[in-house]
Amino acid sequence: MALASHTPATWHDILSTTMHNYRKTLTDNVFNSRPLLNHYMSKGRVKTISGGISIVEPVMYAEGDADSYAEWDTLTVTPKPTASAAQFDWKQLYATIAISGLEEAQNNGKEQIVNLLEAKIMQAEDTLKTRLNGMLFGTYAGSTPANDFTPITKIIGNADTDVVGGITTGTGVNDWWKSQVNSTGGALTGAGLEDALRALYNATSDAGPDVVDAIFTNAFGFGLYESSLTPQVRYTDTSKANLGFQNLMFKNVPMMWDFQCSGGTEGTVSDTSASYYGINSKYVGLKLHTDRNFKQSPFTDNLSGSLGAPASGAGIGNASGNALDARVSFITTFGNQTTRNRRRLFKLLNVTAA
Repeated sequence: MALASHTPATWHDILSTTMHNYRKTLTDNVFNSRPLLNHYMSKGRVKTISGGISIVEPVMYAEGDADSYAEWDTLTVTPKPTASAAQFDWKQLYATIAISGLEEAQNNGKEQIVNLLEAKIMQAEDTLKTRLNGMLFGTYAGSTPANDFTPITKIIGNADTDVVGGITTGTGVNDWWKSQVNSTGGALTGAGLEDALRALYNATSDAGPDVVDAIFTNAFGFGLYESSLTPQVRYTDTSKANLGFQNLMFKNVPMMWDFQCSGGTEGTVSDTSASYYGINSKYVGLKLHTDRNFKQSPFTDNLSGSLGAPASGAGIGNASGNALDARVSFITTFGNQTTRNRRRLFKLLNVTAA
């Protein structure tokens, strides 16, 4: 069956106009849909860069020369490196807008085409929300983990031996790059949970003002913390609440829950155990490619195989020679979740109710 009367150019023109009108709305909806994504956006931690072999984050790891001195003292100048760089691979995310030949025939007028495209774009938007958010928390199981955005579980990583951003840590090795981790939370009372969180919070701050500014957990973990508070001291961040994100304050930091946040075992969701992730958005966020920031591609037809990731050449799916009666456009994003100071991040794992 031949595709309907609108040419690929016409479809592309209509899609381009529709996407141009909807693109900012799509991006805003994605980043306002989940608490972690919204937190990054509200803190100015979703940044675009123009390219590079990898995403480079400068890091400070040593102090320079500084001392008191008397008149006519010789000042010591000892050259020493104080900065290095963490490097994160580019990751790629896509969603499809697929129009079958039958859908095209059933929506042959311009207004009908626009309505159909808007519905398809909203479908792609919902897919991007779930996929990207799941990748950032490390619980999205629908793809190859090596291809996914680096999850916060890996960004914070292990307490000792680890490799993050190409920098290796170990016993007595690069201690400046180690995050704060309690991996044996256990069955905690409300007071025990607060004590464990307080210890990690304090460890990230060095008793100064540079502290975590958000804590993320799942619904079970949020309920555990909520039950530890009396109604009179259940304070919230109204700016988060006004966006629909349930939260409770720990010290002066909003704690929020997300259905895709790990349970007690990282990488899996749970309704009987919890993990808690404390982040300082000054040092962690998203870097996206300027030219692949939710970019829409032209419609492609003459497709082969089943709908899936782009194959080499113009078609998608396999190269069996079988054709699909459909047009497809891709929305693509290149980037990664990165950090430049792991010492300001913490996690508390394997928490259950006492």
